[in-house]
Order: sequence, then structure tokens, then C-alpha cells
Amino acid sequence: MKVAVLGAGLMGKEVARDLVKSSKVEKVYLADLDVGQMTLFAELLQSDKLEVLYLDANDDAELEKVMTKANVVINALFYTFNEKVARMAIEVGVHSVDLGGHIGGATNAVLKLSDAAKEKGITVIPDLGVAPGMINILTGYGASKLDHVNSIKLYVGGIPLEKEPPLDYNVVFSLEGVFDHYTDPSHVIRGGKLQEITSLTEIETVYFDGFNGLEAFHTSGGLSTLAKTFSDVTTLEYKTVRYKGHAEKFKLLVDLGLTNKETKVNVDGNIIKARDVLREVLQTKMSLGDKSDVVLLRVVVAGEKAEELVSYEYEMIIEKNKEINETAMAQATANTISVVAQLIGDGTISERGVYPPEKVVPGEKYMQEMQKRGVNIKETKHRSTNIVKG
Repeated sequence: MKVAVLGAGLMGKEVARDLVKSSKVEKVYLADLDVGQMTLFAELLQSDKLEVLYLDANDDAELEKVMTKANVVINALFYTFNEKVARMAIEVGVHSVDLGGHIGGATNAVLKLSDAAKEKGITVIPDLGVAPGMINILTGYGASKLDHVNSIKLYVGGIPLEKEPPLDYNVVFSLEGVFDHYTDPSHVIRGGKLQEITSLTEIETVYFDGFNGLEAFHTSGGLSTLAKTFSDVTTLEYKTVRYKGHAEKFKLLVDLGLTNKETKVNVDGNIIKARDVLREVLQTKMSLGDKSDVVLLRVVVAGEKAEELVSYEYEMIIEKNKEINETAMAQATANTISVVAQLIGDGTISERGVYPPEKVVPGEKYMQEMQKRGVNIKETKHRSTNIVKG
């Protein structure tokens, strides 16, 4: 198969790194504006499979030219391009996947293209990061093993390996995304009803092997399509994992309006957005740099199977790969979207149309492929002695 990777940022490069190692992939096109940066990366990889292409994603003609070279397109551009890339993929007849984007309804806009994709005989899967993404796949896998799903609880956090005050957090993805997740309301299902919950609230203590002093709290965006796919469950919750004290500190910034896109101040006659100032200050204070990060993930799907109460728990702890200087977040994210793209390209995923990950990505195969890449996801089954009463 031939794969085009749109966007040569951190995730795009790591996706390309994985693709060139695959025996299934004969050609990888890495496309972005910064040809010089991509060329340096290509020299580092030293793979004949990799070809660097110039791409201005705002130019439809250039976008079409790059996408038509491939069988599968991996969209690692900013989420505002998701709908545009999906539409172009359908138009030119190539499969497409993206990293997601609940903000502004980007994923919903892509999902609405399902009929058109089906008519063209192509597959489009959005939301292939960690949360959403990995958690969707694992939730769908756990649910497939049950006769009825009652409860889904999700915990995910990308944190520094070593705590670093004042917020005990380093930026491992997008600070803009962090602001949105902390500011926008989160959603849960309780008592079978979808509800809004204020982000950074309902803090609970959580435990992962080898890590002490962790907390989890509500944030927006992590559920994405899961709330619709599993709308009939009694409980559905997503919480972000951080070191203890983080939520309380950051909530003060949110309550002061510093993360709000509409908060503006007049400084010596200049109108400045408070969020822009906060972003620049924190970017310098919280840059990961050469430090190590870790991604912690737990998915618990509980329900009924053969008249027994059963739950499936999936857990992952992954640290930065120091040998190739690949962050834990990049390993989890880039490998997820690369694996799924290849499962489409080799025909393992044969459904045509636009689907959320939980509906079409085969969980067992996904976990096997991730393990080959050093991302180990442990499955644990719990059975209750309680018998489900009719």
C-alpha cells in the first residue's frame, strides 16, 4: 500500500517512522509546508520508502495532487482541516483517517459524510488519537465481549515522569487543547441520562503501578462519539489523570477567565487576549524539552455475560522511548493512527463509509499490532459471583 501523511509535525513524523518499518507499506509520502525540516527528518530515517512533498493544505489543487498518490491518507494536520481532507478523500476515492477534533464539531462534520464515502467504496475513520482514539477501540472491544454493557469508565493522562512545580505538568501535545478540555463542559451519562459536568471537578484518587499521588477529574472532549454509540448504558465517564493538586491550581486560572477565548484586557491601549498571554507564559514554563513523559490509561467496561456480572479492564503504562527520543504520547498516538490506517489498507477493516473507531477497529488485532511496537495493553477479566436476576 501507499500512504500519504499530511502534516510533518511531531505526530506526522512519528507516523512516518512507523510506516517505513512496515512490510505492508511500499511508499510513504510525507507532506507539509516545511520541506527543509522534512528533508532533515528523512535523512535521519534513511528509508527509500519515504518521499518528502511540499503541501499547502489550504490549496485544494495541491491537496488533491498529494492525496491521489496514495491508497490511504493519514491526516495529521490541525483539526480544522479534518472535514476538508475527508471530503477530498471521498472525492478522489482514497481511504482516510485523522487524529480527531471535537472542537467546533469537526468530528461530527466528518461523520455526516458516511453515505458519500460508502457510495465511493472508501473508509474514513476520525478520532484516532489516544482519547478519543485508543480508548474508543478498547471500549468497543470490551463491549463486544458482553451481552449487555452497563458501565464504562475511562481514565487517561499524559504526565511528566518526574513532578515539576508549580503545576506538575509538561506540555506533551497541544496547550490550546488543554485549555479547551479544562474550560469547556464535560459530558457524562448517569442513570442512563446524558448530563453536563463542569470540567476540573469531582476529583478522585487513582492508582497506577509505580506511580503515587495521582488524581483524576472530568475534562471535555474525551468521550467524543462514545456517548452516542453507548447511549443506552447506565454510566459513562471520562476523567483525565494528573498529579494531585493540579486540578485545583488550574481551576483558579479557568475561574479567573484566563483560559476563556473571549477574555480580553486593555494594556496601554492594546487589546490583548488573556488566553494568548497565559499560553505563552505556560509554554515556556511547562515545555517537556528533553524530559521524560508517561501515558497512563485505564478502560473499564462492565456489564452482563451469560447471566453473570462481568467487567473487562484494559490498562497501559508507557514511558518515553529515550533511544529514538520519542515521547510516550507520540508512541501511543502515532502508532494508533498508523496501525488503523494499515488495517484499512490491507483489507482487515473492510467496512465502507465513515465510522467512529469503536465500531470498526478490531480490538484484538489492534492490541497485537501495538504490542509489536512496544505499546503493551493489558486485558483483565473480572467475574462476579452475583447472578444477574431476570
